[in-house]
Amino acid sequence: MTDTVSPEKRSDVMSRVGSKDTKPELMIRKGLHASGFRYRLHVKDLPGKPDLVFRRYGSVIFVNGCFWHGHSCPRCRMPSTNADYWKRKVARNVERDAMNRRSLLDEGWRVLTIWECSLTGKWKLGLNQVIAMASAWLLSEEPIYEIKGEIGTVSYVAGH
Repeated sequence: MTDTVSPEKRSDVMSRVGSKDTKPELMIRKGLHASGFRYRLHVKDLPGKPDLVFRRYGSVIFVNGCFWHGHSCPRCRMPSTNADYWKRKVARNVERDAMNRRSLLDEGWRVLTIWECSLTGKWKLGLNQVIAMASAWLLSEEPIYEIKGEIGTVSYVAGH
C-alpha cells in the first residue's frame, strides 16, 4: 500500500506522535490513582524514564504502544512503505526496552509492562481488569510481568 500523503505531511504527522501522556497511559494513571496508588511520572534518572514509578513498592510501569515497541500481537503490523526503515527503528526500540528492563531489574526495581492491546481494540481485556491485574502485581513480589490483550491472555516473564 502506497502512502497517500506527501513525505513532508507524513513527517509533520509523525512529529506530533507523543511519547508521554498517551491515552492508554492516562487511563492507567487514572485507574491506579483511583485505587489508592500514588506514583511519580517519567522519572528521568531511571533507565527508560518509566511512565509510572512507585517508589513505595520498588516498582515501575511502562505503558507501551504495540507498534512502537514491537509487540508480537496482531496490532503490530509493519508498514509496507519504507519497510526496512520501520523494521530497524522498531528493532532498536525493542533492544533499548530490553536493556532498560535489565538495568531496572539489576538496580532492584520490579517492572510491569502494560501493552496497548490490553486496553484498546479487538483483543482488549478492559480497563477494570487491567487495573485489577496491575494492582495485584504491585502488591505482589513478582519481579517482572506483562499485561497484554491477545485474546485475553496474560504472560508472566520468569526471573531476570
